[in-house]
Amino acid sequence: MNQIGTWLRRFPPLYVLLASVLFFFSNPCEGRGGQPQIPYSKENNVLTTGFVNLHHISKLWRTVSVQDSATGSQPDLVYEYRIAELNRRSPFPYRFHPLVLKYIKIYSIERREQVEQMLGLAELYFPIFREELDKYQLPLELVYLSVVESALNPLAVSKSGAVGLWQFKINTAEMFNLHVDSFIDERMDPRLSTEAACLYLDYLYKVFGNWALALAAYNAGPGTVQRAIQRAGGETDFWKLLPYLPEAAQNYVPAFIAASYIFNYHSEHNLSTLPPPIRFQEVDTVQISDALSFRALSSWTEIPLELLHFLNPSYRQGYIPTPAKGSVPLLLPKEKIEHYIANSERIHAQSYKISQSPFPIDKGRKIHYQHEVAKGEYLHKIALRYECTVADLEQWNGNEKLNIHPGDKLSIWITPDIYARIERELIGRY
Repeated sequence: MNQIGTWLRRFPPLYVLLASVLFFFSNPCEGRGGQPQIPYSKENNVLTTGFVNLHHISKLWRTVSVQDSATGSQPDLVYEYRIAELNRRSPFPYRFHPLVLKYIKIYSIERREQVEQMLGLAELYFPIFREELDKYQLPLELVYLSVVESALNPLAVSKSGAVGLWQFKINTAEMFNLHVDSFIDERMDPRLSTEAACLYLDYLYKVFGNWALALAAYNAGPGTVQRAIQRAGGETDFWKLLPYLPEAAQNYVPAFIAASYIFNYHSEHNLSTLPPPIRFQEVDTVQISDALSFRALSSWTEIPLELLHFLNPSYRQGYIPTPAKGSVPLLLPKEKIEHYIANSERIHAQSYKISQSPFPIDKGRKIHYQHEVAKGEYLHKIALRYECTVADLEQWNGNEKLNIHPGDKLSIWITPDIYARIERELIGRY
């Protein structure tokens, strides 16, 4: 069998042709025959933080994703071949595995709109990531780590208090001199947090000498990975270490491989790029030497408040206190910089504490979700599932008496906790 596999890899078209034939004799949603199925808990979806927080900034998109019903699902051999191609071109040890397949299906089937948003956000952030990774001579494929960590949302905040594109907790941030106070949180600064992530990843690779273990340690901590190696009798193969690692770390590397896969093969899954709220080349920096409120700035320049927070996420309250010395940078759309300069005296004169961030981190029903009515469902059952009332459902769907049928779509507003539960249920299907 190994000889056949080697022969097929020498002739990629035959490899894909055989996979296509096998597609008609196998269920693409199941693992390959004969492969052991790794125990997988519905409770652990390492993508939940990113997806929840991506909903919070969805109002920034000017265009709406048009979903293609064809998801590009393939037999497992095609995924295996494509991941082998990624492995051939990268120092990172890419490998096909049932856990990798689970996350590919989450990206390519369940979370298509979010993937198209992330493809757009990559145009804004990947140039910054690649510049820093290249500076520290790290694999450029590590840009996809932020996809897993935060879904490329600089305002992402996890339940455990990790913040920003690279999800630093406050104690870890202090190790890399990221400043955090009531007004400024450099964990949300795209460039400063990326440099910190590069320093941390470089350190972890030097500790383990293995990129899969370095990423597992980024998620679970180096001490956790070292203890797993000890319990496994010195084993350093990530895939053999799976039973000894916490569930989050078990799923983290597969999710990274799946993110790399979907960004390289998104067109094969009929996924297109949703243009970002603003492009990298459309912004520029101005220097601020006096206190500034985003609300006053928005009022005089007509820059949406949400966009100001998105471009300058490290100013967590929408307020820049007077710098102790010198000036601090502020990102603005290039086309609005003249408006700021012309009205700067008025803007600074009206800059008071505090402008609350327009992006929610509370437990309110801030996330819009679309529920498809299934056979046998009725309004009270749906209301119980989403912890609301039938009156709420009617209010969210036109303030009319609802008469539902299988296949109908209902607009529902949910909390981050409910969204996380739905994510766990979805990932349990695969």
